[in-house]
Amino acid sequence: MFQGIYGGTQKHKADLDIVLKRCWDNGMEKIIVTCGSINDIGEAEKLMEKDDRLAMTVGCHPTRCSEFLNDPDGYFKNLAASIEKLRSRVVAVGEIGLDYDRLHFCEKDVQKKYFEMQLGLAEEFQLPLFLHCRNSHEDFISICEKNHDKIKRGGVVHSFDGNIEEAEKLIDLGFFIGLNGCSLKTDDNLQLVSLLPSEKIMIETDAPWCGIRPSHASAKFIKTKFPTVKRKEKWEPDSLIDGRCEPLQILQVLEVIAGVKGEDEEKLAEIFFNNTMNVFFPEKSQ
Repeated sequence: MFQGIYGGTQKHKADLDIVLKRCWDNGMEKIIVTCGSINDIGEAEKLMEKDDRLAMTVGCHPTRCSEFLNDPDGYFKNLAASIEKLRSRVVAVGEIGLDYDRLHFCEKDVQKKYFEMQLGLAEEFQLPLFLHCRNSHEDFISICEKNHDKIKRGGVVHSFDGNIEEAEKLIDLGFFIGLNGCSLKTDDNLQLVSLLPSEKIMIETDAPWCGIRPSHASAKFIKTKFPTVKRKEKWEPDSLIDGRCEPLQILQVLEVIAGVKGEDEEKLAEIFFNNTMNVFFPEKSQ
């Protein structure tokens, strides 16, 4: 989408450089680019050349784990070789996990097998995890418990939309809870946020997905509005595009959480920033 292409059609000029500049100009210090497949790594590597403030993950998303099937050992070795090659820029193994809402992309047993296999990368390279868990909590927990000795540096379960019991179990396993617009859709979601300890929260955007929509229960807490065009064809360099989330909008996620908790935004921002730095950039957080 940041190349201006939607559904295979060019709607406007590529604007990734503009999107990134908008982030840096507004005080962002780091952005993590998540890979969901071997096929994403080459593009992410090129993106790393743009700015030292960018980092990346390496892993295979649960909905794409069928890519392992033709040559499981070879695919795993390619993931490991990519981490080795890009070690200075890879900050996590991910995005890996389970997704039982989209089994039409990859069946359950395949997801489970290669989620577990990829935990070996965390052990081999002593990396934290960037995790995906959708409608699969019991199996997800079971695999993480079984392989807990491989998970030395914890990680985050991103885009979390589960309940407090599920969140507490993940926290007990040493994970942080990642919140974005998809985590803040309903009143039940906001109730969960109110119960989560701030010391166990990370915030994110999952851009270009998971923006906060006007219909979301969280929308009433947003204070900062950005110039936005409705139609992609009307793109302007100084405007966001309706329906396309940008990393800059992490500020709105912060505003919602602060509003729900009734706490100071700057104080929470410092806590969430330190949570993220301690896990993914420990050498910078000392």
